[in-house]
Amino acid sequence: MPSVKRLQHTSIPMPPGGDDDARAFYGEVLGMREIPKPEGLAAMTVVWFAANEEGDEVHVFQEENIGPNSAAQHLCLEVDDIEGYKTRLRDRGYDVQIPETIHNRPRLFVRDPFDNLLELVEIRGQYV
Repeated sequence: MPSVKRLQHTSIPMPPGGDDDARAFYGEVLGMREIPKPEGLAAMTVVWFAANEEGDEVHVFQEENIGPNSAAQHLCLEVDDIEGYKTRLRDRGYDVQIPETIHNRPRLFVRDPFDNLLELVEIRGQYV
């Protein structure tokens, strides 16, 4: 029977002209490496980032009529130093929210420059 292996990428919207802000937030603040988009997407305004070396990606695409979705809709990135990211984000003026505690999963929520919600989590072991 076919099965899902992993989440390969997530796509999130940005308004027209948001490319530089996407690069600043995902590239500089979060430290993700920008990767070239496929030639077949040359006409599209999209900026791709490698989330890790295993092939997980974040695709930030242009949305003409960007608007709110569910307030809880978000993507979650596993990180290796949640305290380091908390400091880095706050130092750069981002509003960091610390949600309820999950055992062995310290985490935070932050909004990117386009108001997309991100969760960052450090996985230190089983949560149960």
